[in-house]
Amino acid sequence: MLNIQNISIHFGGRYLFDNVSIAVGEGDRIGLIGRNGTGKSTMLKLIYGLESPESGKINLPNDYKIGYLPQELKTNSFKSVYDETESALENIKKLENEINEYSRQLEERTDYESDDYMKIIERLSEASEVFHHLGGQSIEAEIEKVLIGLGFERAEFSRGMNELSGGWQMRVHLAKILLTHNDLILLDEPTNHLDIESIRWLEVFLKTYQGAIMIVSHDKRFLDNITNRTIEFSLGKLYDMPYPYSKFVVERVAHKELQLAAYNNQQKQIAQQERFIERFKAKASFASRTQSRVKQIEKMDLIEVEEEDLSKMRFSFPEPPRSSRLIFETKNLSKRYDEKLILNNIEFSIERGEKICFVGKNGEGKSTLSKILAGILDFDGTLESGTNFDLGYFSQHQAESLDPESSVFETIDRVAQGDMRKRIRSILGGFLFSGSAVDKKVGVLSGGEKSRLSLCKLLFQPVNVLILDEPTNHFDMISKDVLKNALLDFQGTLIIVSHDRDFLQGLTSKTIEFKKGKIKEYIGDINEFLSQQRIESLDLLDSFGKNQYK
Repeated sequence: MLNIQNISIHFGGRYLFDNVSIAVGEGDRIGLIGRNGTGKSTMLKLIYGLESPESGKINLPNDYKIGYLPQELKTNSFKSVYDETESALENIKKLENEINEYSRQLEERTDYESDDYMKIIERLSEASEVFHHLGGQSIEAEIEKVLIGLGFERAEFSRGMNELSGGWQMRVHLAKILLTHNDLILLDEPTNHLDIESIRWLEVFLKTYQGAIMIVSHDKRFLDNITNRTIEFSLGKLYDMPYPYSKFVVERVAHKELQLAAYNNQQKQIAQQERFIERFKAKASFASRTQSRVKQIEKMDLIEVEEEDLSKMRFSFPEPPRSSRLIFETKNLSKRYDEKLILNNIEFSIERGEKICFVGKNGEGKSTLSKILAGILDFDGTLESGTNFDLGYFSQHQAESLDPESSVFETIDRVAQGDMRKRIRSILGGFLFSGSAVDKKVGVLSGGEKSRLSLCKLLFQPVNVLILDEPTNHFDMISKDVLKNALLDFQGTLIIVSHDRDFLQGLTSKTIEFKKGKIKEYIGDINEFLSQQRIESLDLLDSFGKNQYK
C-alpha cells in the first residue's frame, strides 16, 4: 500500500494542500476531481517523485513500480512506434537474452553431473519462470493488441516517433505504461488525445488491470466506467469517498446537507447556553450552573461547514443574425496531405440551425474538414457556402496561437469593437479573469485558462455559425457544463468535433462519422450513434457467421 501522510504544499501564495493524507490500496481505481488549479496534477507529480512536498511524506513499499502519463509530453526518440513501445519491456528482453545464453551454455557443456551445470539449470529455470510470469512468451501479441487498441494501424508500427504529432506520441507513451507491470499507474487527462473508439478500448483494458489506478479526468462517463473511489480537491482540502464520480456527487450533496443541519443545530445549542450564561452570570446562586455551561461550550467539538468554490464561468452567446437556409454544401470534396488521401469525394450539406457532431478516429479528417469549412485549408472539389453568416472557429490548438507576451486584457481588446469594448472587463470576469488576472501575460496561463481566453474571443462578434474543434480539452467539469448550456441555448448553426461523450449527450441532433476517407450520417446524438454502432457490429458478425458456414 502507498501512503501519503500529512503533506502540504504552497503555490502562488496559497495552499494547494494543507496537511492531507491518502492511502492507495492494491485494487483502488481512484478518480481525482476538482476545479482547474486545485492541485490534482501536482498530486500525481508528488507521488511520481517529480516534485516534493513542503511537509509530510510519501511512503512507498519496496520495489513499488509506478507508471506516469503527464498531460503533455515531449520526446526526442527516433525509434519506430513498435520499437519505442517495446523499449518499456527491457526487463523482459533482458530475461529473454539470459534464457538464450543459459540454453546455449547447456548445449555446449558435457559435465552433466557437475555443480556448475546444475547452477546453470537452476538459473535457467528461475529466469524462465519470471519470463512466463511477466507474459514474455506473448509480448509481441500484447504490444500489437495495445497499439491497435489505442488507434494505430499495423502499417504505422514502423513509422518513426519523430514523424508523429504530440497526441500520437502520447498514445505510444500510454501503451508503454499499460504494457509494464506497474503497481500503480497515474494518468493525467488520458482521454484528451484519444478518440471515442480508443477511449472505449481503454476503459475495457483498465477494468481488468492488475495494479492500482489513479486518474485525473474531467470526463464524467470515463470516470464512472473505471473508478470505484473519488477524491475531490477543493480549497486545500480533500474529500474522499468509495464511489465512482456520479454517486460521489450525490453523496457529497447529502453529506453537505447533513453537515449544515448538524452545524445549525449546534449553533442553536450554543446560543441557548450563551443566553442562559448572560442572563444568570451576575447571580451568585447560579454561579456554579453558569460555570458548568461555559465548560460545556468549551468542551464541544465545533462543527465546521465546508467552504465551497462557487466560482464558475458565466456567459451566453449573443443572439446571432439570421443566415441563409443553406450553410454549407459539398460536392466531390477531397483533401490530400502529400500522398495521403484524407477526404475522398465527400458530399454532404448543413442547414441553418443544425447542430452536428463530427466523430471518428484521430487522423480520419474531422479537424481537416472543420478547417476547410472555416476557410483555413484549401481542397479539391466544390464547397458552396450560404449568405449572411458570420463564422466563429475554435481549434483545439488555437490557444497556441495566442501571443504569450500580451496580457489577457490586451488579447481581447484587439478583437473588441464598438460598444463591446465597454464590456471587456465584465465578459472577462464571466470567464474567471477578474481583478489583477486581466493583466496576466498569456505565457503564464494554464492550459485551461488559455482555452477559456480563446473561447472568450468568440463572444466579441455576433456569429451565427460556430465550428468548435475539441473545445473542452483542459476544461474542468463545471466549465464544461456552463459551455454546454450556452451551446444548447445558441440559436445559430453548430459543428463540433469532440470525443467527450457526456458533453455531447443531448447537444447535437446529427452525428457524422469519418472513416477511411468517407463520411456517414446518423440521426441523433452521440448515445444514439454508439447504440447503432453496436447493432451494426452485431449484424456484421451475424452475416459473417452465416457466410462462413454456407
